[in-house]
Amino acid sequence: MSARANILGKLRNSLDGTTPRPDEFDERLVTEPWRYDPQDRIARLRSLMEAVHTEVRQCSSDNWPGLVAGLLAKRNLTNLLCVLGKEHGRELQAHFDATKRSVRLLAYDRPVEAWKEELFWNVGASLTGTLGAIAATGSLVLWPDRHEPRLMSLVPPVHIALLKASEIHDNLYDMMMAQDWAAGLPTNVLLVSGPSKTADIEQVLAYGAHGPRELIVLILEDA
Repeated sequence: MSARANILGKLRNSLDGTTPRPDEFDERLVTEPWRYDPQDRIARLRSLMEAVHTEVRQCSSDNWPGLVAGLLAKRNLTNLLCVLGKEHGRELQAHFDATKRSVRLLAYDRPVEAWKEELFWNVGASLTGTLGAIAATGSLVLWPDRHEPRLMSLVPPVHIALLKASEIHDNLYDMMMAQDWAAGLPTNVLLVSGPSKTADIEQVLAYGAHGPRELIVLILEDA
């Protein structure tokens, strides 16, 4: 018998004759204090995120590529990291092709070791999707995967996030239940409430020390 099997066997045998504790979880404790009218969710999310220097824009699901182009031009950014194979990447590529925008779209299509220097020093901005948002805490929810790795939202100095208005939930518990997280959790979940910031011993706040110095959230109103 392997050491692993031996350890697991001892753990299972240690439960013989025991009685499981009853499930005393009361979901009201994590939901009732954080309930909002559907029409108030966006306003609350905006208020909390803008309070920590996040730029929030509301737009329609068909005009956001033009808004992204304007945001990049305003900052004199000439490249953008995004996933061209996803729907939002294809929409952005089509817009830039049609408008002759001189923005280079970059793909995260190789191991980080193969292009770490470019990623950390030459990428001006990134664009990612989101799983949704939480009105109670003013947070975006991201599920990084092999298509949109975690570094896409943590390294470039400007992070642009696309959020569907219909995917803003009152609280984290409601979101987990509505999307059935129990059916398959990712290896990593990111809750993002604002740009990266830190303070020194004199309490001087600095942005961009450990990640993006700007977070821009585009809330896409459902067509």
